[in-house]
Amino acid sequence: MNEFVDEVYATLKEDLEKAYSHQQGEYLVIRAGRANPHILDKITVDYYGVPTPIVQMSTVTVSEARILNINVWDASQIKNVEKAISASDIGLTPNNDGKTIRLVFPMLTEERRKEIVKQVRKICEETKIAMRNVRRDAMDMLKDMKKEGSLSEDEFDTCEKEVQKIVDKYTDQAESLADEKENEVLKV
Repeated sequence: MNEFVDEVYATLKEDLEKAYSHQQGEYLVIRAGRANPHILDKITVDYYGVPTPIVQMSTVTVSEARILNINVWDASQIKNVEKAISASDIGLTPNNDGKTIRLVFPMLTEERRKEIVKQVRKICEETKIAMRNVRRDAMDMLKDMKKEGSLSEDEFDTCEKEVQKIVDKYTDQAESLADEKENEVLKV
């Protein structure tokens, strides 16, 4: 067609990929009853006046299916790391033996699993809304091109179908990602 249409497609795919990546990131920090080091990704510690992510100042390992070990490199910061975890909203109480902080993930109740599934579905819906907004923006660009005369009616219809096809592909990916996370949460 023309380079402007290709640019619209490239922008569309890039923005859809960002929405999908955001959804993946959100799912990484959801607690599913198993030890997951990514649950600490958003927690920062005041490390000598600089807010520092826990993963940049310690080694985080999974010792058992439901136990996360945090070995802080600077032993003087163990208390600060412990405080940051306690103050966060991850809902876990850190256990400190002087050298290692342990986070024990409790078994999830059926009620809690259902709450998490609702959260998973909400994130998926927000992702799909973002994707629809991206589609709308792409269609607006195409409509402007049609108005300017650089796209004919037939070319516009073809582009519209292609945009919908691209958006549908990413929406299906978002749905299947949500289904995977839901199955992970519901697995006992």
